[in-house]
Amino acid sequence: MAQVPQTFDALAVRTWCGLALRALGRAREEIDAINVYPVADGDTGTNLYLTVESAVAAVEAVFTAHETGGAGAADGPCGPSAPSGPSLGDAARAMAHGALIGARGNSGTILAQLLRGMAQVLAAGGDSAHTDGHGLRRALLHAADSARGAVAHPVEGTVLSVASAAAEAATAAEGDCAAVARAAHRGALEALAATPGQLAVLERAGVVDAGGRGLVAVLGALVETLTGQAPAAAPPAGHVEESDTGPDGPVACAPAEPGPAYEVIYLLEAEDPAVDRLRERLDALGDSLVVVGGDGLWNVHVHVDDAGAAVEAGVEAGRPHRIRITHFGAGDVHTSGAGRPLRERAQRAVVAVVPGEGLAALCGGAGATTVLARPGEPPASGELVEAVRRAHAREVVLLPNDAELYDTAAAAAEQARGEGVRVAVIPTRSAVQGIAALAVHEPGRRFDEDVVAMTSAAGATRHAEVTVAEHRSWTTAGICQAGDVLGLIDGDVAVIGSDVTATAETVLDRMLAAGGELVTLVLGDEAPDSVADRLQARVRESYLAVDTVTYRGGRQGTLLLIGVE
Repeated sequence: MAQVPQTFDALAVRTWCGLALRALGRAREEIDAINVYPVADGDTGTNLYLTVESAVAAVEAVFTAHETGGAGAADGPCGPSAPSGPSLGDAARAMAHGALIGARGNSGTILAQLLRGMAQVLAAGGDSAHTDGHGLRRALLHAADSARGAVAHPVEGTVLSVASAAAEAATAAEGDCAAVARAAHRGALEALAATPGQLAVLERAGVVDAGGRGLVAVLGALVETLTGQAPAAAPPAGHVEESDTGPDGPVACAPAEPGPAYEVIYLLEAEDPAVDRLRERLDALGDSLVVVGGDGLWNVHVHVDDAGAAVEAGVEAGRPHRIRITHFGAGDVHTSGAGRPLRERAQRAVVAVVPGEGLAALCGGAGATTVLARPGEPPASGELVEAVRRAHAREVVLLPNDAELYDTAAAAAEQARGEGVRVAVIPTRSAVQGIAALAVHEPGRRFDEDVVAMTSAAGATRHAEVTVAEHRSWTTAGICQAGDVLGLIDGDVAVIGSDVTATAETVLDRMLAAGGELVTLVLGDEAPDSVADRLQARVRESYLAVDTVTYRGGRQGTLLLIGVE
């Protein structure tokens, strides 16, 4: 049998992350199926898997840097020596950071804080190569305490209870790291079995807590890391009676309390005092509030009815990005009563790629599941597939809102179709076309009719943008210099100017020369405040039959988006 570590070091962190990912991969469908709290949206196992997947990538990156001499290498008396490898603190910090930036959902966000709490203890020794059983006990205890502190209103019978029980069992254990890990796993198993008696919604559904079940899998991987043997498999996660099941999973035995309609998640760059104020504001807006992180970077998770207000609160606190807004849907059990399947899918949903926080809130408020595309960071097909899964619908309309994202969206649609979801991609080339398509979306129509109507609305919308040239280059309107203001119509440079407002006015006049009934303006954060006022006045003065609507797009990478339909 392979030699196993008696202490916990950087290599053990790497091994643990990999084994935890495999364990969650095996248990993902089981965990998804028992997900009834705080929202029965059937994605806890998937969210935990994606969270740990991000942690694995971060740890691997640290090891790769050392193995290639990028960090940690030292020169010996005969020249450069082999890289020594990362310290325990390096690996633990990478694990925590990866989990933080990749955290998904309520349970994934809490798991990220558990790993961060462990890392704070494991990295406290500076460049220490390893820790012993005492250090691992302290790390598990601090992890449980910090996770509980990150949740606005801790609820017993959840992953928090399982984490606390694991930490208490580890604290009482004597011996090396392996003994501590075994004790923590046993304590977690016992606490998991008790969760139905602590939380009525679990008892009604006949299941244990999904997040707690995921943590048991992660702690089982820790045991395997430190002993070389996987612990006995966890007992069945539920014992739902036949009369309590539907075609898609367990059925609630009593009416569920209505809850907020949206899940809002984003990373936030902000200072501690601003985050304290943010917690108070979000706590007043909704529930399931979890704010984890520190040192200027936070992961914010909340369920609200006003998605826009939740995003605006983040903008006031600092710099939010990677914003994800999920509409639970009218058919979801979060707003349903007794007798409805806990994992019922909505019939139809819209997934929209948007370039700024303001548009994410706008489209999310209209019922779309959004994917934020930051400048220079276009989403990959996997991220779009994940968004389709989060939409949790049988039929999905996908709006890429960027000509260069069409192939990516098509690849994501093909993968989602393989999972049984009917997906149509509308070739929207700008966010303003996406807004026009979303405005005519009617879930009650036949799918094909809805797609045709949305496609027609998008196609009837001419799009333009006003931006600033980053360098000297040839364009369809001539040579521009760095710092020039560019007006692009339907993707081609049509105007080169020096003033933002004047350039925008020229672009608008050219677009309206062909006619139009509605002008949509989407202002970026860096656009002068006077632009919208001047353009609105221009429309009133010269185009009497045309209406204007203005939105704030946030950090959308361009000064102004214009749509004419």
